[in-house]
Amino acid sequence: MELLLLALLCLHILKTEAVVGHWCYRSQKCEQPQCEDPPQWHQVSAACRGNRQSPVNIVTRNVLHDRSLQPLTFEGYHEKDSAQWALENNGHTVKVALSTSPKVGGGGLKGKYKAVEFHLHWGVPGEPQNIPGSEHSIDGEKYPMELHIVHIREDAADMTEAKKTPGGLAVLAFFVKADEENKNYTTLLSELENIKYKGQSAQVDALPLSSLLPPEKELGRYYRYEGSLTSPDCYEGVIWTVFEKPVELSLPQLAQFAALHFDGKNSTPMRENFRPAQPLNGRRVLWSGASITLPVAKLLLLALTCTLSSL
Repeated sequence: MELLLLALLCLHILKTEAVVGHWCYRSQKCEQPQCEDPPQWHQVSAACRGNRQSPVNIVTRNVLHDRSLQPLTFEGYHEKDSAQWALENNGHTVKVALSTSPKVGGGGLKGKYKAVEFHLHWGVPGEPQNIPGSEHSIDGEKYPMELHIVHIREDAADMTEAKKTPGGLAVLAFFVKADEENKNYTTLLSELENIKYKGQSAQVDALPLSSLLPPEKELGRYYRYEGSLTSPDCYEGVIWTVFEKPVELSLPQLAQFAALHFDGKNSTPMRENFRPAQPLNGRRVLWSGASITLPVAKLLLLALTCTLSSL
């Protein structure tokens, strides 16, 4: 009996030591009380306490219209690679490593950036509209989920090299809303059952990256600001492009993410894997305005201005 108790104690100590200094999301604290949740991420990486952190809440009445922010150019986004994509549960999210490097440029970017991976953040899959999980928000409103396509500078060999300079990374962010079924996601979502636990991976047939996004003609309206990665090491030097037009998934499709766990069997379900909004600290959020339609807040302000000028 004493040996059993000793073994259990050692197991507990090993488990505790394993999570000390590891970063986690708030939803993991019950199972791993020693892990560092978002307010303590600076204990893991000092950069997480910087002045240019992401995500942010975008207040539309405060955005600055920048006419130079023309629609982005997408290269290779419409091509289907012959190699498969590597789909992985990395203990924080679902990450898809790309087998080729589609590129994005224009739209105020200084040079071209090549896509290396994409991943998602969400709230509670069973209640996507009641407990949303997008990282960015618009006027305080969040979406059920957010898709991030991570790009590095065209001339950088990898993420490590890209991080050596400011503006080394560019992330395209797409909100995901609960709406119609999106058949383009069927293959990817069907594999979630095979990567339930941390460290599990699967190979999936590659798709044109554009097939996972809204039509390109609807991507002219976006917000732009300078920020950071939204998880440690919180590298500052990320050029963010947050698109207005969301991706659509059905409620049953969103619910498929409920299969995932942060760790092994019987571990905490992977939910609420998002970082709370960070202070702007004087940064300006730019708006492309590549459409005659203005955000609601801008329309109201314009109407009020016209009314006052006529008095």
